[in-house]
Amino acid sequence: MIDGVPRIVLAGEVHYFRLARDEWADRVDKLAAAGCDTVASYIPWLVHELPDGTFDLSGRSRPENDLGAFIDLCASRGMRFLARPGPFVMAELKNEGLPYRVYEEHPEIVPVSWDGSAVSSRTVDYLAPAYLEECARWYAAVMPVLASRLAPAGGPVIAVQLDNEVGMLSWVTNSPDLTDFVLADFVAWLGKRWSAEALAARYPFSMDAPLSEIGSHLRSPGEEWVGAFTQDLGHYQRDRFARYIAALRSFAETSGVTGVPFIVNVHGTSNGRGDTFPIGISQLVDTYRGIPGLVAGTDHYLGELTPRNVTDLYLINAFMDAVNDADQPLTSVEFEAGDGDYGNDLSVVHDPSTVDLKTRLCVAQGNRLINYYIFTGGVNPRLPTLVGDGNDRIGFTGERHGVHAPVGPEGQLNLSYSRTAAVVGAVKAVEPLLATMSEQHDDVALAFVPDYFMTESVYPSSALAKKISDNLSRHRFGGPGQMMARAMLLGGYRFGSVALDRSYARNAPLTPDLVPTLAFGSASYLSREVQVALVEYLQAGGRLLLCGEVPAFDLEGRPCTVLRDALGLVPRSFMHSSHAYFVSVCAAGWAAPRPERRVGYAQGFAASSDAFLVDYQTGDGCGFDLTVGAGRAVVISCDYPGDISLYRSALERLGAPARVRHDASRSSLVVTTTANDAGERFVHALNLDGYPAEFSLTEDGAPLLEGARVSLPGRGAVMLPVGLQVPGGHLAYATAELASFGPDSMSFRPSPGGLVAAFATDRTVVASAGEVSLRNGLQVVSAGAGLVEVQLT
Repeated sequence: MIDGVPRIVLAGEVHYFRLARDEWADRVDKLAAAGCDTVASYIPWLVHELPDGTFDLSGRSRPENDLGAFIDLCASRGMRFLARPGPFVMAELKNEGLPYRVYEEHPEIVPVSWDGSAVSSRTVDYLAPAYLEECARWYAAVMPVLASRLAPAGGPVIAVQLDNEVGMLSWVTNSPDLTDFVLADFVAWLGKRWSAEALAARYPFSMDAPLSEIGSHLRSPGEEWVGAFTQDLGHYQRDRFARYIAALRSFAETSGVTGVPFIVNVHGTSNGRGDTFPIGISQLVDTYRGIPGLVAGTDHYLGELTPRNVTDLYLINAFMDAVNDADQPLTSVEFEAGDGDYGNDLSVVHDPSTVDLKTRLCVAQGNRLINYYIFTGGVNPRLPTLVGDGNDRIGFTGERHGVHAPVGPEGQLNLSYSRTAAVVGAVKAVEPLLATMSEQHDDVALAFVPDYFMTESVYPSSALAKKISDNLSRHRFGGPGQMMARAMLLGGYRFGSVALDRSYARNAPLTPDLVPTLAFGSASYLSREVQVALVEYLQAGGRLLLCGEVPAFDLEGRPCTVLRDALGLVPRSFMHSSHAYFVSVCAAGWAAPRPERRVGYAQGFAASSDAFLVDYQTGDGCGFDLTVGAGRAVVISCDYPGDISLYRSALERLGAPARVRHDASRSSLVVTTTANDAGERFVHALNLDGYPAEFSLTEDGAPLLEGARVSLPGRGAVMLPVGLQVPGGHLAYATAELASFGPDSMSFRPSPGGLVAAFATDRTVVASAGEVSLRNGLQVVSAGAGLVEVQLT
């Protein structure tokens, strides 16, 4: 909400410190010309601190350091501003944006980790007193520049990000901070979390021992208690990160920054996939969940959106929403932009549809802020203090930075600029409507277990810790190999997510009224608390689709079969495929007839009449349809390949059909819908492959859009209006996207199949092209290609 009006904020990252001051206006104007309304920028401590320890935020050392002038220029161009002052900013900067001096003067803030080894990344102990004192000093310098320009006082600054990608460096290096200061804090935290008796049972040494002795144990945990320590350390780190963000917020508010949201950005994509992204949620959920005035934003880098990774992005948004509060909308603080040639080595060029498809999917799922990162390239200037590292520049990308961006370092419009502008225009054309809508969901939600992703710290010498982490990693992201979640999404399901950990579940406790059907990708490990919650849910009438391994242990590695026992499953075998053994499962019962399918593994249980999948070699069941109390569970205990019809049949038997269906011949079409309280809707369709798609839609078995055919080009997408209010009635539907929408006029941009737009209104419909006819009480506009203007007179 900005000035009381629902908005979708579309921003672009413009690094003023990488541009000559006389280039600022040109780059901001090009962002505005692309349709964006907000400029975002990191504000690097590394750049603004001078060799004498003072700060230049006014341009006295170099004109480009005048932060206030840049923000004012943005405002003069009608642009809002999203401030990202660190302390860490990453941004391909050396030291991740911290001054060299901070490390040199305070060596105690540099962490040690497992077995007392040095940490390979340039992270710090976030709560070290010396580091916090330095942060307070930086914020005292930079925050007044922002405070005088906040939106509530009429300025352009609408939000301030606190730090950047907190915990990311520790995760990617598997190097938790285990300094003496951290360990003393951890021991104190343990004393609040556990009773003395519980601590004595969890750890074979006294927490009252000298810190040097405790440190030797905790930095090199023993195998018999490494499971307990890993869980405790993960929960402690969440608390530690939350206290760090709270401290930064306090520093900012002390300097007058109040009345705008503070943003915490969540990291985690890797190698074009999002399966590790929820590690960032797990690390940072306590920093924003349940805390007024804080909003969590995603950073995601997935490359091209394809059937392989579309579920990744869908789950990123769904899992974020599962732990957000009602007043914490989905946002993306770093939304990958550009053609993908990050290394300027001609090795990657993303398809032009990349930014278009991802933007549309995120908007359909409720994203209210998207910041295209990075929108303009630039040049890395020399460091204020030369360090003799080969080039003395602020960034490690060399002289030029952001060569892949929609606007290049020299201001040239690159390949992705026009397509970015096109999708921004498509969203802005109907922003007042989209900003009031939420995604509609079928009667199924995907389970999100935050503790399944608490694997950022795994003691490398522990066989048990590695075994648990590997097992969780294989199963946690929506089911074995994402097969269940991918089959659901490409099978027409619109679904959100629910957090099973009661600490984070908005809908706690889990009940059939709130979650009629739950789809859960389970691993062999699951906490007793969540197993009990699932059993209670089933006994109360809930319906569960469980895909993966039926849990046999808790997350600390102790035997725990609460759920398995309630399901009545008796283990018989566990078969794994190899280069010489091909585990295969056969359909039975309601799943037959289906071809025999090879799988990677099959967890076999004593077969019964409830079995609908059986292992060919052993005859043991690995698919069951079970009654538990008043509820029902369909269990698939193998990594069954992406058979949409099987997963759809399973969900239908659980009472959760996909209500909106398409008849396209291929499965690479994603369709979802959004709606507002007034009943106005959009149908969002994305064609994820390079072949044209033609389809019609049904909803609850009845034709949608009166059965009209919709055509999409390869890798094309469309937002189709349904039931939009117009003078004297409503726009019943259209088979083309709105290019503009006003009180009594609108325009359509037909897809290759042309336009059919049906109006139920007492006004007269006049079209600039095609013809208008009467049909079933509707005034129907039919037109071919080309922009079509429609007036209601």
